[in-house]
Amino acid sequence: MKIRAAVLEEFGKPLNVTEVELAEPRQGEVLVRLAACGVCHTDLYTASGVDPSGYAPCVLGHEGAGVVEQLGAGVSSLAVGDHVVTLFAPQCRECEHCKSGRTNLCLAVREQQNRGYLPDGTTRLSRDGVPIRHFMGTSTFAQYTVMPEIALAKVNPEAPFEAACLFACGLSTGLGAAMYTAAVREGSTCVVFGAGMVGLGAVVGCRLARAQRIICVDLSPQRLELAAAHGATDTWLAGPDTVAQILEQTRGFGADYTFEATGRVEVMRQAVESARMGWGLCTVAGVAGKGETLDVIPRWLIQGRRIAGSSFGGVRGRDQVPELVERYLAGEIDVEAFISRRIALEDVNHAFELMEAQDGIRSVIEFR
Repeated sequence: MKIRAAVLEEFGKPLNVTEVELAEPRQGEVLVRLAACGVCHTDLYTASGVDPSGYAPCVLGHEGAGVVEQLGAGVSSLAVGDHVVTLFAPQCRECEHCKSGRTNLCLAVREQQNRGYLPDGTTRLSRDGVPIRHFMGTSTFAQYTVMPEIALAKVNPEAPFEAACLFACGLSTGLGAAMYTAAVREGSTCVVFGAGMVGLGAVVGCRLARAQRIICVDLSPQRLELAAAHGATDTWLAGPDTVAQILEQTRGFGADYTFEATGRVEVMRQAVESARMGWGLCTVAGVAGKGETLDVIPRWLIQGRRIAGSSFGGVRGRDQVPELVERYLAGEIDVEAFISRRIALEDVNHAFELMEAQDGIRSVIEFR
């Protein structure tokens, strides 16, 4: 079938919204009609060429929600008409990692997905007979996509698509970093560095975990106001004295939990140094640039601080994304407040410009 899609033709260049071919789903695959898709910083990160694992040409997009239109052979957990959220982090429930209960990093299709292919090592996307690779196994900057069954979470059809799609990446990453990776304890003190989508999600996650004090640090007063509205008890403008300020406010010990959601290595170090001596946990959810390294003084670790990385917030997609969506429907998470603009697919490059200018939290593509 012919579809409209936003293709990354060349790194550092605007995406090309054009017509491409999408083949039918094969064994274990599903055709999804996209209804909404968030424009995430990871898409911009790859389009810029900074991502060392990026490839072109490909159809970008990974924060999608839509409706199942067709099933490939062997698909048993989904039916035509189901509402789904796309998962760049699949959950097969059968590999060693899935069965361990210790990680959400499924091994089932990882190798092919990282190369831009579906599980059988081929693509369903093409143009004039030339294959176009899939981005993060999802490619949701398009009217339709074909994905593995294990990379789709069935969600409550009462959830509006424009809200549900944010659980495909940014919002779940922040929520999960607090609720699953760090497992924030009730009554604790937390510091969140960054008030973008991931950082705001972490603020909400800390609130849902009943943290007593939630400090959010950012350069934008507007974003800090949003953080306060979603559960931050303190909002501070970022600066070189942030660590000293946190230590002063915590009797010199540091915070029980810190979260880094900026992707800046200097902020990651601040998050480590702000963690409490003895048991403080720093959770890194931001993605640093190509070749960057985190410089940590070993003494900070010897004194009992720990560092944890968090991919997709540790969320087990097929099991836990539906649960998070239910908490949204119950009124515990105000997702609509994070949607800054509703746009058409043709406006995706403008959405990147707005993101670079830190104008708003999320632009959401609506497919009609």
